[in-house]
Parts: sequence; C-alpha cells; structure tokens
Amino acid sequence: MRLTLYSDYSLRLLMYCAARHGDLVTIQQVADAYRISKNHLMKVAFDLGRKGYLETVRGRGGGLRLSRPPARIGLGEVVRAVEDDFTMVECFNPETNRCVITGPCRLRGALSKALKAYLAVLDEYTLADLTENPALVRMLNAS
Repeated sequence: MRLTLYSDYSLRLLMYCAARHGDLVTIQQVADAYRISKNHLMKVAFDLGRKGYLETVRGRGGGLRLSRPPARIGLGEVVRAVEDDFTMVECFNPETNRCVITGPCRLRGALSKALKAYLAVLDEYTLADLTENPALVRMLNAS
C-alpha cells in the first residue's frame, strides 16, 4: 500500500500543528519546515479545514491550528478522509473490472485483507503518538 503525496502532506501538516500545541501556524512556516510546495499545502490545508481537522483563522496574524486535541485525531481516520482511492487492483471496482479471472481468483480477498490490516494498524495511532517525541517537537518548533 502506498499513500499519495496528498496524504503524506496532510499527515505532516497535522503533525506540525500538533507539535505547536494550539499556536497558530502559517502554510509558509510548514512549507519551509518540510521544504515542500506551499501551493500543494494550501490545497491540503483547505481540505483539512473543510473536513474538520483544522481551524483556520483569516486575516493579519491568522493561520491554522488543530480543531481538536491531537489525541483525538486518529491516523486511520485521517488517511480514510484524504486518500481518494483504495482500489489496489482492477477487481476492487466492480464497475470497471474487466479481469477475466475474477471469479476463481483469490487475489482480491488477500489484498482486501491486507488493506484492512494496514488501516487497522493506522487506527492504533493518533497525532499525539506521532508528536510525543521531544526531539521532533523541538525540530518542528525551531522552524
């Protein structure tokens, strides 16, 4: 399983906000800290705000912050919210499936089980778990 860049940026933006303990952050700060595209982050931040993960404060002195405590934001929840497609193989989508061996094939079952396990592991972690490392927090707060 591979996450999209969008999911990666979503998780990193949320981690940055979690490390700031409620302080407002700007998209520019996050882009600089991670050395990633500000334009991509703007889209991610807008979407995370729409989905209720970030609070956005407009105007001079505005910025972003988590809309709820990091311990209440699960990684599996975020990945499910931002990842647009979990279709690992053609047969996962019955509308577009043209695979001739779908009936007797066991691949779909095995991959489906693997995907469920993958998401179950992510469900065991929260943003708080990811940002409890003091060295990481110092690094993100130094930027």
